[in-house]
Amino acid sequence: MGRGRGRPDARKGEGNGMTAPEAIDLSRPGDPTPEGIDAHVTRVLAEATLAEKIGMMSGRGFFRAFAEDGRVWGARPYRAGGGIERLGVPALWFTDGPRGVARGQSTCFPCTMARGASFDPGLERRIGEAMGIEIRAQGCNLSGAVCVNLLRHPGWGRAQETYGEDPVLLAEMGMALGTGIQAHNVIATVKHFAANSIENSRFHVDVQIGERALHEVYLPHFREILDAGVMSVMTAYNRLNGEYCGQNPHLLTEILRGEWGFAGFVHSDWVMGVHEVHGAAAGLDIENPEPRVWGERLLAAVRAGHVSPFTIDTACRRILRALFTIAAAEDPLPAYPERLVACARHVALAREAAEKSAVLLENDGALPFGAGRVRRLAVLGRLAALANTGDHGSSDVRARHVVTALDALSARLGEKAVLHATEADGAGHVEAAIGAADAAVAVVGLTADEEGEYIPGDLSLGQDPAAAGPPRGARGGDRRDLRLPAAQVAMLRCAGAAASAAGKPLVVVIVAGSAVLVEEWREEASAILQTFYAGMEGGTALARLLFGDAVPSGRLPFTVARDPAHYPAFDPDATTACYDLWHGYPLLLRDGIQPRYAFGHGLSYTRFAYRGLKVARRDARLHASVAVCNLGEVAAGHAVLLFAEGPGGIERWPRKLIAFARVDLAPGETRIVDLEAPLQRLLHRDRGRWLLEPGRWRFLLCRDATDPAPLAAELRL
Repeated sequence: MGRGRGRPDARKGEGNGMTAPEAIDLSRPGDPTPEGIDAHVTRVLAEATLAEKIGMMSGRGFFRAFAEDGRVWGARPYRAGGGIERLGVPALWFTDGPRGVARGQSTCFPCTMARGASFDPGLERRIGEAMGIEIRAQGCNLSGAVCVNLLRHPGWGRAQETYGEDPVLLAEMGMALGTGIQAHNVIATVKHFAANSIENSRFHVDVQIGERALHEVYLPHFREILDAGVMSVMTAYNRLNGEYCGQNPHLLTEILRGEWGFAGFVHSDWVMGVHEVHGAAAGLDIENPEPRVWGERLLAAVRAGHVSPFTIDTACRRILRALFTIAAAEDPLPAYPERLVACARHVALAREAAEKSAVLLENDGALPFGAGRVRRLAVLGRLAALANTGDHGSSDVRARHVVTALDALSARLGEKAVLHATEADGAGHVEAAIGAADAAVAVVGLTADEEGEYIPGDLSLGQDPAAAGPPRGARGGDRRDLRLPAAQVAMLRCAGAAASAAGKPLVVVIVAGSAVLVEEWREEASAILQTFYAGMEGGTALARLLFGDAVPSGRLPFTVARDPAHYPAFDPDATTACYDLWHGYPLLLRDGIQPRYAFGHGLSYTRFAYRGLKVARRDARLHASVAVCNLGEVAAGHAVLLFAEGPGGIERWPRKLIAFARVDLAPGETRIVDLEAPLQRLLHRDRGRWLLEPGRWRFLLCRDATDPAPLAAELRL
């Protein structure tokens, strides 16, 4: 389809009970300036009937399409609001995709959490641009890729879809992805607004939260992303302080529009995102994917005087302004042919992201493997041979190929030089493989069966039960156990004993969306590498990392505790959940608990040193610079993390990440790295006001959140 054009899948004038008026072409504004677009929107609203306006406030055709496509998510673009066929007004065509475009056979990038571990907004911007290109090439103009819900607890089933446990990390990476997508005239939507951090009970759980926690922890990244220009918001399913997010006037009108000044449109999550007609008056603009609650009921409510016509016009104005803005803008590319989907450049970008995302948790010198030292390799675990790119929910990307660890290592060393044994093969096969090899690599972790978007076996998505098809087995959901599956632990213990007895290294590779506790087996390992769900080129990246062609540079975007009790309370079946200021690294710092691996932890094949930290305030921004030197003999990337410590007069996080930057350095090279942060990141909320605690602030260059000897600078604010 052409950019921004609606598809003629509805009758002219549907819903107004009258003969359709003569068609008028209002498909795009003649004047592409903001003033010209606003004038064009005003003309459309003057020409449209009430029924046509309300028709723009819902998606259309999803249930039929989903049934026709055998319940395959993303088999076609989904109409998600907008569009008046009689007037030629374009519609919104939605595709999901935190780890790539959930359409066709798109590029499958590493999952969002993996990309969070890169601490590289520049890389994320390029990934956003690649997604924007593939979205356009596949007939869509609205993307649901920007997921920035806070990882409050690693058991959250959809942890893999977000960037981590820290709001600043979420903000910087979400801004990069969203603006990258929108560079190609695709509307990005940021989701799920707000406080959506439990999966199994997401449709009904009531999150009780105070003002400080809401504004300082769970909302600031949304605000920064919208301030950067992202044009749309998707609401969450859960309740917030008693009211569903999709019809919560405090969230959608008082905060989002009133306090933040957001001028874009808000649409619901799929199917159960709004429950009452009054959601329109609360600030929701579009019910997706069908008018289950709105439609004729909303039309009747307006005619009865229960919902103001001004509410309808306001929602339609927001929708149309966004649609006509992208319709009127010049494209960066002359055309968006389908051959750009999963093109060689994008596949190479997926491999680069997988290499930069991997986090080296431990290493006793076993890595990297020397080419002459490791000629035969034992590859252990069923996951080594599994195309395992993440869950099978709305973020699923059906890539044209997926390179597994076994594929890549066999290609590198030769099939006869790689001996594969799995958990199911028994101790004898594991021991024999290690005995015949120079080293062992065990790939362990999780799949879509253990975590991800929760998909009940009887899920109907709200359509006619007869169209839902036969029940399927439930998949995904929240994790109730943060350890590896028992069979994998048994395999690691067996492998560790065999490798130790033979004097051979055992490298453990963790595939998972968030933290996995390692206490049961970590002493068996010579090195531990977390690669998350590494995308279609994950196996290729792993082989390069193991043999030193690439150097690990990822940093943990979350805290790995020693004991699950060190995390906040988490109940996947909760009907009510209380969120406060404390989770992740701030919680453990406050309580004086040392994690196994701290937020920001990540080793390398080289060493880095910092010198000369300088921090200054310039108006409403903080500016810092530091010299970073690569002390080793290999070129490598490194993420520089800047934390702040307040004067200590109020209850607040002991340390707070305020800025980060990535730098690539040749052996022996020193470069000065600049970091910048809005002063807003230091403020605290007090009865509707934002306040800066006066006094002496410390700014710390930390290797991780618990670094006992950071490079420090002080500044009186």
